[in-house]
Amino acid sequence: MMDAQTVGPGVLLITANLGSIFEDPEHMLMIWLEKFYETLERLQPHFVALHCQEVGGKNYEHSMQYVDKFLRLIFESDKMRSYDRICALMDKEFTVAEHFTALGNIYFVHESIKNVQYYDFKACKFRAITGKVIHADNLKDTHIYDKAKFPASFFPEMKWSRKGFIRTRWSIDNRVFDLVNIHLFHDASNMIAMQNCPSPYCKNRKRALDHVIKRFAKDKHEKVPYFIFGDFNFRLDTQGVIQTLVARATPEYTREDKEIKRIVYKANDSVDKVILTLGKKVFDIDEPSRLLGEGNGAKWLHHFDKEPLSFNTLLCEYPVEFPPSYPYSENIQDGNTYMKTRCPAWCDRILLTHQAKSLISEAIGGKPYYGVIGQDVCMGDHKPVILFFRLIQGTAAICRAIGSIIYHPIIYRETSV
Repeated sequence: MMDAQTVGPGVLLITANLGSIFEDPEHMLMIWLEKFYETLERLQPHFVALHCQEVGGKNYEHSMQYVDKFLRLIFESDKMRSYDRICALMDKEFTVAEHFTALGNIYFVHESIKNVQYYDFKACKFRAITGKVIHADNLKDTHIYDKAKFPASFFPEMKWSRKGFIRTRWSIDNRVFDLVNIHLFHDASNMIAMQNCPSPYCKNRKRALDHVIKRFAKDKHEKVPYFIFGDFNFRLDTQGVIQTLVARATPEYTREDKEIKRIVYKANDSVDKVILTLGKKVFDIDEPSRLLGEGNGAKWLHHFDKEPLSFNTLLCEYPVEFPPSYPYSENIQDGNTYMKTRCPAWCDRILLTHQAKSLISEAIGGKPYYGVIGQDVCMGDHKPVILFFRLIQGTAAICRAIGSIIYHPIIYRETSV
């Protein structure tokens, strides 16, 4: 049994790319919410931070209307009655292209915990959270967040899309930390991603995350520990994965205007057996079990999960023991199969500064849990990723980072085919 003297309030962090949910709310929304409620019932957290990406879906001009329904269902649910304070920040203003990120941060505070405050970034002071409030159409009128869309210069060969971050700051029983929702750039083409390691997309993501980290280090606000969680779009070393999968295969190329559009790898011992087919948005392996391994854990793929390593002087992560969180089938009847579009990857992550880890209890019976929601049901193309932990107890837990954080980025050694 957990010792109440050694652990503090339970905190649940969730990152969820909801793009698929808003594309088909009639079928997916209730399934998603049911698994969300089940997770809260099982873990009984005192404070919940839900960070959403792609609010309103890919066709947000049409689907943004469903965001209000999503919020209403949560706010009015009997299953959420014990959370008497809720604060939602939803970036819905797609008509303001230079600021629109489609990010949503929702925070729930349990009635049993009293000393909870949010930070006013304009007044530079903490304020008590009260009632249930939605900031959506009037997001610019509140000062409880720090938000930015990545500069247009970060999209040299891509459309200026909904990528950026929203940061909030909290004090829970005098433990102060930031919670950052982030959405980084995706891989537009498998054919480009496989050519080099790191790929151009990986470099763009690193540049964007560097930008955010340096911004936090240089701004006027006190430096505190932080948790940064969202859709990082981190991908595996695609080149390395493919080379491993097709080590005993012969490629056949389809070209258009001298550009390779398609590669079909056939087994050396059988001219008719196709092992892997690649295209811009095609990643079709003959036997998915070869990719995912025993128990669908895909453990061998961790060797190729290199992107987070660039930041490990500042950021850390609990052991990843769940399958890749993307790209799952959007078939409502299928919760376990990956789509044949991209190499599966751990896109959705919860990272934290080393200072933030000192806030987390490692007491027996209260150890952190890092996993996913809805592993066996359709939750859209992304599985929500969660980190549940207990804050450490006692006055020693009043923790802020002291002085400036010194950030030393790691530089990849580049390889190419």
